[in-house]
Amino acid sequence: MDTNLGDVVSPQWFEWHSIEWRSVNIRVRRLQVRIAKAVKERDWRNVRQLQRLLTRSTSAKALAIKRVTENRGHKTPGIDGVTWDTPSAKRLALNNLEPTGYKAKPLRRIHIPKSNGGKRPLGIPTMRDRAMQALFLLALEPVSETTGDANSYGFRPHRSTQDAMMQCCNALARQHSPQWILEGDIKGCFDNISHEWLMKHVPVERPVLNQWLKAGFVELRKLFPTSAGTPQGGIISPVLANLTLDGMEGMLKEHFPRRRKVNFVRYADDFIVTATDVETLEKAKSLIQTFLAERGLLLSEQKTKITHISNGFDFLGWTFQKHGGKWRMTPSQKNQKRFYANVREIVVEYRGKSQQLLITKLIPALRGWGMYHRYVGATRTFAKMDHKIWQLLWSWAKRRHPNKGRKWIKRRYWSMVHGRDWIFAHGEFQLFMLSRIKCGKYVKIRSDANPYDPADEEYFEGRLNKWMVENAKSKINRIWRAQQGKCPICLAPITPDVEWDIHHKVWKTNGGGEEEQNLVLLHGNCHRQLHVRGCTQWPPVWLTGQT
Repeated sequence: MDTNLGDVVSPQWFEWHSIEWRSVNIRVRRLQVRIAKAVKERDWRNVRQLQRLLTRSTSAKALAIKRVTENRGHKTPGIDGVTWDTPSAKRLALNNLEPTGYKAKPLRRIHIPKSNGGKRPLGIPTMRDRAMQALFLLALEPVSETTGDANSYGFRPHRSTQDAMMQCCNALARQHSPQWILEGDIKGCFDNISHEWLMKHVPVERPVLNQWLKAGFVELRKLFPTSAGTPQGGIISPVLANLTLDGMEGMLKEHFPRRRKVNFVRYADDFIVTATDVETLEKAKSLIQTFLAERGLLLSEQKTKITHISNGFDFLGWTFQKHGGKWRMTPSQKNQKRFYANVREIVVEYRGKSQQLLITKLIPALRGWGMYHRYVGATRTFAKMDHKIWQLLWSWAKRRHPNKGRKWIKRRYWSMVHGRDWIFAHGEFQLFMLSRIKCGKYVKIRSDANPYDPADEEYFEGRLNKWMVENAKSKINRIWRAQQGKCPICLAPITPDVEWDIHHKVWKTNGGGEEEQNLVLLHGNCHRQLHVRGCTQWPPVWLTGQT
């Protein structure tokens, strides 16, 4: 495999931006597919060998560094104060990312606000520790995706809360569906998982895993050891938690006959279990408690309860209920209150600022909340929330002009746009209206689909294509389809989860225009690579002739 830098950079270039990401992605992907195949065949010796090959690969190391230097928190340093914010720093990190003899540093602990007004601790690893976790995640994720519970949806590629929501619908909405639900919540899941269990069962190099688990954290210049739980703030923690909880669904299926209609849906550490009667759920709860106890975990007595479907239950921000034979899924009251409080906080914070700034701040919050709920019966909720937000904005405007009348304030801050009156707008800036969102039906991921199985490649491409058709602007969508959904530089998919830019084949400074023929979609890093290397022509010279 690639053991020197020449495998991923051209001979003429020895810098970060000379890395040929196309080759990097192909090499890493091939090894991940082989790992998943070995797991499927239960050939664990081969799994370990392939994982070791991957984690020593220069391609995988480059990809790991790329990931941690492009994510949202890449400018936040760990305890050593180091960030890899230059190409030379990334190039040096590539040389020094070596698993053999690796020693993890303690996490820097900070406290961030919670939705209920409190604060929760967050550990920040060093850049090197983040990169090492990202490196081993490349080797561990093909295992977790191949062995994971079919109806586990949290922190997994291509899966989302919407998939979990639709599985709840599949399990409960039909006429003869089970009527009873166990709402499960694991107490402090990430903080209490047994280190002994992880060391014994997680298929990853033991010395490296032990370094993460025992790294501890520093708060107020004092070192605190850790004796349980996954690495706080670590990108590998969600996969470690999933590996810990996987097997719960299979255990329940084996124990109960089909006539009991026991279904299981999990998102991270929240889950539900369905059944035809309370007694079955009491037995299921006892089995789950034993399963968790072996892993150092407990069910939260306060949040774990058995509910009849007619009373409804809340899960992932939605309320699920069947009353009089009618099935309903709506945004939960708790979720609505939390969202409204967030909007109100923004409006109060922007009392002395311009309307344009307020609109710019509100749009992402409104759009994000609305798009999250667009696959449930949210039409009434959206209209109601629009009205409540209008009241907030009217108070905001009245406060700014206490001596002005209603008509003046309306003319000053509200406009008619496309035949619709009372749009909070300033010039070309207009507030996003929740009631404009079209509610539709979500197509759930196939429960057994595996992103590391070549047999499912076409299936995932089809899902991504459907998402782009429904969500991307028509111009972007046409360009994306012409590129077959891939970045032409690195050949990796362009998805909603990754950074991507629009590149002008003929630069605008050289007379290039905005017509589709002159535009191409690139990953953010690939786009930067073009400009750093001064490539003014398309395609770049180094891509010519490559396959």
